[in-house]
Amino acid sequence: MSALNLDDFAQLIERPDADLRRAAEDRRARTPVPPGALGRLDDLGGWLAAVQQRVPVQPVKRPRVVLFAGDHGVAELDVSARPAGGTKDLVRAVLDGVSPVAVLARDAAVPVRVVDMAVDCDPAELPQEVTRHRVRRGSGRIDVEDALTAEEAEAAFRAGMAIADEEADAGTDLVVLGDLSVGGTTAAGTLIAALCGTDASVVTGRGGRPIDDLAWMRKCAAIRDALRRARPVLGDQLELLATVGGADLTATTGFLLQSAVRRTPVILDGVVSAACALVAQRVAFRAPDWWVAGQASGEPAQAKALDRIALNPLLDHGVTAGEGAGALLALPLVRAAAALAAELPVRD
Repeated sequence: MSALNLDDFAQLIERPDADLRRAAEDRRARTPVPPGALGRLDDLGGWLAAVQQRVPVQPVKRPRVVLFAGDHGVAELDVSARPAGGTKDLVRAVLDGVSPVAVLARDAAVPVRVVDMAVDCDPAELPQEVTRHRVRRGSGRIDVEDALTAEEAEAAFRAGMAIADEEADAGTDLVVLGDLSVGGTTAAGTLIAALCGTDASVVTGRGGRPIDDLAWMRKCAAIRDALRRARPVLGDQLELLATVGGADLTATTGFLLQSAVRRTPVILDGVVSAACALVAQRVAFRAPDWWVAGQASGEPAQAKALDRIALNPLLDHGVTAGEGAGALLALPLVRAAAALAAELPVRD
């Protein structure tokens, strides 16, 4: 196996086609709908033209929800409303079709893919296609130890890249990205605080299932302690992910970067995907041009990360369920933008 060099992504990732975006804007100007009347749908139409390299834009026909799953050792500190090691139940709910994202995906006729990177259960308890990329059983407790070894971090990152290649090769034309985790928002908050140079209290939120004040204080203390371990490794993004990220966050980062290489657009969900996007931006500054933020989750760390990446969420409906549900709610907006960009009549 060749050594993994993250610096290569800065050369491999190109910006979406600016000329085609301008062509899409010119085409839009020749439609009978007044300028500005469609709001952000016009921006989305231009973005789609650039990422698809096509004018007029094609409909979004083959989207897929991709959820990276993993448990985090820091959940042992009672920083989450869910019990430590509870990610298996989240995975099972998706597979059984009873979670919010599963219901929404079924209604929208969008397939869902779950990728177990570090779920804390016997792998025999889940389908083999879900567990085949797992690198370990639960990630380390980031306030006192590394989340991953260097070898595990590279394996997780490469797994994310491989999944991005599989989706691109299968013809997926848009990914709705989410996570299934217990303790993941604590790891995400640590990454965002470290990369933005902020204090733990600035990024500590209440999570998808809101925690009480005592749990919030425990979470803030865990992020503060993890930050002390993160700051010395800020110059190496893979080492940073190994130190305070986790297998699921590391795989998500690899997935985002390789998706940009393969020119596959992505809708980001909540604070976990925002944290991975922020790490990916540090690796390759052009990568965020391939993503849109689906929704505002209410987590302060997500707002901090998206502001740094310069992405403005498409929706703000107060949806805190996580698991890609908020991003999936933004998919009809993206599809509407594609339809309008493609089908509005154009004056000669």
